[in-house]
Amino acid sequence: MTPEATLVNYRIDEVKFVNKLNAPAKLELNYKYSYNVGYSQQNTCRATLGVEITDKLHPETFSLTMAVAGVFSTAPGIAKEVLHLKTYDLLFPYAKALVSSFTATAAIPPIYIPYIDISKKSIYKMEMPRPEGPKNE
Repeated sequence: MTPEATLVNYRIDEVKFVNKLNAPAKLELNYKYSYNVGYSQQNTCRATLGVEITDKLHPETFSLTMAVAGVFSTAPGIAKEVLHLKTYDLLFPYAKALVSSFTATAAIPPIYIPYIDISKKSIYKMEMPRPEGPKNE
């Protein structure tokens, strides 16, 4: 059985880091994600997972923004909605590892971003209105 998508490679496209914390500080972190996929006609796609982590009370003293891109080979005929979810699930562990590795290397405790099951989000549960048939008058 051929998988719907296979990660071919990944890389960090962008990183912005602000660490103006004084001594050990307790942070209340806020997490935001974005996810976009561009599809091609050659059974490939490129996805970008954006992660933004900030201190809830003082985002100007601590923030990390990272964009991780992945290139995927895809099985022919798979619905874009399925590929969107599958590629997210394949790319997320790399983004999580890169964020924790980056923060640990920055001499702060590593940050482990929480997984969000995007299939449970309302944006993926859109119902299309039924086309109206001809009216009998």
